[in-house]
Amino acid sequence: MAKAWKFQNNINTDQIIPGRYYPRENVEELGEFCLCELHPKFAKEKQKGDIIVGGSNFGCGSSREYAPIALKYSGVKCIIAKSFARIFYRNCINLGFPILVCKECYDEITEGDDIDVNLESGEIKNNTSGKKYNAQPLPEFVLKIVDAGGMINYLKEQANSENTNEV
Repeated sequence: MAKAWKFQNNINTDQIIPGRYYPRENVEELGEFCLCELHPKFAKEKQKGDIIVGGSNFGCGSSREYAPIALKYSGVKCIIAKSFARIFYRNCINLGFPILVCKECYDEITEGDDIDVNLESGEIKNNTSGKKYNAQPLPEFVLKIVDAGGMINYLKEQANSENTNEV
């Protein structure tokens, strides 16, 4: 079961991870404090594989990478939102954290609903209501970045593959 956690429009990067929690030697610790002031219950009760459903302009504000890092290490599977701030969207992809755009989901999914997401097809199923939605699927190259755990790992894999093919 993937529980839906719902957040309104214009969630900014300072709300995702308040400034007092970074920098940290171990960036994985940021996940513990993710959205802690905006939704204390989320910070305490989120489970690995849960999904965030957001409104418009999710991730607005500063371009700090700490916000998508905190989300990645919070354990959530992905974020589905009406729209994302442009730099935040790209930072998520660079870090290998999947995000999907689906305008209908926000209006029809309720916090606590059990939802499944297929990143390859963009299909979202609300098991609580039985409704299905089609998000814009992630392009194949983005899925490869996500599968690799981020852009740096993806580029390393590509470089290793090229070096292996040359021998």
